[in-house]
Amino acid sequence: MAEDMHVNPQRARQLLENLGSVSQTIQSASRVSGKNVRLVAVSKLKPASDILALHTSPNPQYHFGENYFQELNEKAALLPRSVRWHFIGALQTNKCKPLAEHIPNLWCVESVDNAKKADALEKGRAALTERLKTQNENGTSNGDSAGNQEQLRIMVQVNTSGEESKSGCEPGDTVALCRHVRESCPHLKLQGLMTIGAIARSKATTAETENEDFVALKDTRDKVAAELGIPADELELSMGMSSDYEGAIAMGSDEVRIGSTIFGERPPKKDAKVVEDVKEEKG
Repeated sequence: MAEDMHVNPQRARQLLENLGSVSQTIQSASRVSGKNVRLVAVSKLKPASDILALHTSPNPQYHFGENYFQELNEKAALLPRSVRWHFIGALQTNKCKPLAEHIPNLWCVESVDNAKKADALEKGRAALTERLKTQNENGTSNGDSAGNQEQLRIMVQVNTSGEESKSGCEPGDTVALCRHVRESCPHLKLQGLMTIGAIARSKATTAETENEDFVALKDTRDKVAAELGIPADELELSMGMSSDYEGAIAMGSDEVRIGSTIFGERPPKKDAKVVEDVKEEKG
């Protein structure tokens, strides 16, 4: 558990310095848009101790993003319930129900690209709510309660670049999927739209240049809002990563997903460890 986890002080200082630098950049970029931009620290393939260092700092980071179901499941079991997890990776349909059911502090799933995945997430969150309700009635609750269990937030991922290698629904299919989430999934909340754009466009993006993928996501969001009869600002835009987040904020992003700029280069997946082998220094 978290209380038994050793956090290397030098590593913690470096992480906090990196996070502070990113946060300052976000604040500066946000002055133009006037939005309070959410930072999701993408912690995939990094140890749980890195997350703990940022989450238990004097200015705690709450939102963390993971790409792999098993890794998120293990980290969620080790770390405080106050962490707000975002699942941002390619999502297999058969992992949707357990993802939504077994991680109560899963805050948002950002990679929903078809109705089957939405339906499976709905079943999982409904099962969690029912289980918590039963535990409360039996007096066996561990602090969670069905009464304050929020709807699971959903971002519909849109393939704005048209690349076959990219996940996401087609822009033209987005309205139907968003309508399905709102009308057929009572335990889910449509939070907005997400995209992972083309790498070349991402690298060419600056605070002064427009990214075609971001333009496409904004246009798709506006169409969804019009078709569903809701204000456009009720649907968030999640766009922007380490290489292009300033440009994304300038174009109206509500959330940016930053990994390597905060945590450094990632190890190969086969070498990644949820719990590091850390030897305490002897004085």
